Amino acid sequence: KWIKGGTRVLSGITAVAALAAIALLILVRNVPTPGDIATALADHPGAYTLSLGHIEDLTLGSFAYLRLPLAVAALAFLVGALGTLRTKGRSAFLVIAAMMVLFCHAARLALVAFDPFMSSRPLATALLRSPEGELIVDHHYYTFSSMFFYTDRPALLLNGRYFNFEYGANAPGSPQVFIDDPQFKNLWLESKRYYVVAEQSGVERIERLVGPSELNVVAKAGGKFLLTNHPLANTKPLQL
Repeated sequence: KWIKGGTRVLSGITAVAALAAIALLILVRNVPTPGDIATALADHPGAYTLSLGHIEDLTLGSFAYLRLPLAVAALAFLVGALGTLRTKGRSAFLVIAAMMVLFCHAARLALVAFDPFMSSRPLATALLRSPEGELIVDHHYYTFSSMFFYTDRPALLLNGRYFNFEYGANAPGSPQVFIDDPQFKNLWLESKRYYVVAEQSGVERIERLVGPSELNVVAKAGGKFLLTNHPLANTKPLQL
């Protein structure tokens, strides 16, 4: 009796979820999707210390970039709603398992759409294809930690004495990788090639520091930029 009742409750929950996913698909059916999903997300940095804090970043427009995962999720919920209504016992459990497999696939597709925002892999790929030069990471190491992973190279940290790094950054014998704005400016104006990765707010600060003519965009993705101090064949001057 309890299992039957729980299955009926699950039918109702999945039916509502299916209707919600279908409604979102209808609402964003004609919404354009220029660039990547980061262009449609809101910014709530005060919530990011909380579990699932980035949920507040979602806007209606951002679901236009998630049409395929939304469709798969809607299908999963429909399978769950109709399957649990029409079956019972072990058959119902198999239907629920099938629903979860489909929903996990929808989540995977959504992660692909979020990749430029959540990861720096597109910037790392662009860096690996570019001429040799020293990498500088702006401000917060964790924002661009995947740059170190994908490129397998060290980098200088611009204003990086932050959070966990504050404890050891000023200790005797600590690695000489921490630089400030004046040091960055001196390095950036040298003949040696440098690259810097930064979020848009950081790029605006760097632009004021060295001037827009000294910044050349190598790549941008997810609201993050890879810039170099000397022009490349495929780079363009910074335009924010």
